[in-house]
Amino acid sequence: MQQNWKVGDLAKLTGLTVRTLRFYDQIGLFSPSGYSKTGHRLYNEADIRRLQQILSLKELGLSLEEIQTVLKGHTYTPSDIVAIQIERIRRNIKTGQKLLAELERVAERMKHQEPPSIDAFISILETMKMSHEKYIIEHRLNWEHRFDLLGDFLNDNLT
Repeated sequence: MQQNWKVGDLAKLTGLTVRTLRFYDQIGLFSPSGYSKTGHRLYNEADIRRLQQILSLKELGLSLEEIQTVLKGHTYTPSDIVAIQIERIRRNIKTGQKLLAELERVAERMKHQEPPSIDAFISILETMKMSHEKYIIEHRLNWEHRFDLLGDFLNDNLT
């Protein structure tokens, strides 16, 4: 007998939120294979394998649109994936540099006993939020698990 998981169970299993899984369903990226008599989404083992591919591609820095393209049959070469990763790292560096510059401006004002403006603090908070969201996404899975997923995906799709 095949096991099925409800959306909440799948969320706990993967570390994703129920809201994220529903969004993936809404955009057609990841839909349940069935529904219970009471209307609950039900996911099976094949669904979990598909979600594993989605999360692997997400970890590589692909956008949801790019992931949909891959899952529809378009494959990325290893070179394409490296280029995507390079671009993601460049964006992370820019965000880090922006945060550093903003913090240095605030520190300089504080050093001179000048109160930082509220706009400076808001800008820092926004940059920190952006940086924090990227960190959560990038570190959702532990490194060992990421390499397992990446290896499986590359073996299945790029060779």
